[in-house]
Amino acid sequence: MAEKFDVIVVGAGMAGNAAAYTAAKAGLKVLQIERGEYPGSKNVQGAILYADAIEKIIPDFRDSAPLERHLIEQRVWVLDDASHVGSNYRSEEFNREPYNRYTIIRAQFDKWFSEQVTKAGGLVICETTVQELLMDGNRVVGVRTDRKNGDVFADCVILADGVNSLLAKKAGFHEELKPKDIALAVKEIHFLPQETIESRFNIGEDEGVVVEMAGKITAGMMGTAFLYTNRESITLGVGCMLSDFKKQKTTPYQLLEQMKAHPSIKPLIAGSEMKEYAAHLIPEGGYEAIPPVYGEGWMIAGDAGMFVNGIHREGSNLAMTAGQIAAETLIDLKAAGKECSARNLKVYRQRLDASFVMKDLKKYRKMPEIFHKSPQFFTTYPELLNRAAHTLVKVDGIDKKTKEREIRGSFLAARSLTGLFGDAFKLWRAFQAR
Repeated sequence: MAEKFDVIVVGAGMAGNAAAYTAAKAGLKVLQIERGEYPGSKNVQGAILYADAIEKIIPDFRDSAPLERHLIEQRVWVLDDASHVGSNYRSEEFNREPYNRYTIIRAQFDKWFSEQVTKAGGLVICETTVQELLMDGNRVVGVRTDRKNGDVFADCVILADGVNSLLAKKAGFHEELKPKDIALAVKEIHFLPQETIESRFNIGEDEGVVVEMAGKITAGMMGTAFLYTNRESITLGVGCMLSDFKKQKTTPYQLLEQMKAHPSIKPLIAGSEMKEYAAHLIPEGGYEAIPPVYGEGWMIAGDAGMFVNGIHREGSNLAMTAGQIAAETLIDLKAAGKECSARNLKVYRQRLDASFVMKDLKKYRKMPEIFHKSPQFFTTYPELLNRAAHTLVKVDGIDKKTKEREIRGSFLAARSLTGLFGDAFKLWRAFQAR
């Protein structure tokens, strides 16, 4: 391990694998270090894979990647305590190859992705912890691992070690993470026969559905819930900001149990066998919480860089794209005979800014602050919307004009005319952010 590499990639998640594969495929000498028993061993949860991002890295990924179901339907639910109101989009276009999104099991997919790194010529070492970055003045020159004689050197280090990037924090590249910028999500995988899943969700073989949920299901806290269909299982979970969990007495596990008991969700998992449980930190601070992403001899990608679009629940595509861009930046510098100085690595941030990654994060830059200051979006409005739907749907001999007045009155009583206009203006401003 005394030899020197062109690049060391710390972490074998989506960002790390994308960076390591892209660099190795271009002929760079790559070392990838993963602390788990194997890549993906710490990830038991199901997730969504965005085909566009992985296809730009491995065009023929569909031929060998472990994919569960391609998604043909998106449901969005706003829940109160006993009902939900929502919308869904189902399209036959999403049922035609090449498919746009898939559900995956991360433990399987990450392992496959890392195998592609090895096939491309990268060296992958697992069950190894990077304890700190090796510095020459203010320049990163390698990493120190927990192995005997475990100092390894490289021209550049890409940190893709997850949201709680201890290495970057220890090196002083970013401040301590703030609880208001981090969500804690808890997930379970419930096993059901394939035909049962297909019957309950009105889907065919290999077809899938994703349900995104918000409202009182998070007990007044800022967060969302979700449900994905896998081939022979259902992944479901809920996540809220750490700052809210600190204020509330509800534990993440209690929140998940309440979610599973909700009348809209309970029938979907009835008779299932829960086999896997996981908790995971998710960066939700958005654009304003992004730390420096490059410096002397280093770059940051994936969750470590806060690259998660919480509004659209996208993360893996941002991670893979950032990892690919980091590797391509290094490849271009090598080809030009330039060193990995901060001045030269600046192009990494410029390329990120020109990509959908930063453009989308910048578009929603004001949303986290608005939601932190406006708990009514997770409590009052879900109740009002569900009661309005109930009032309109119920047939009880009361004329519709009276029902409409009742609905208007309930909104005004709960928020007042000023409050309603104020909330609408907050959202309008947030979506106009640049």
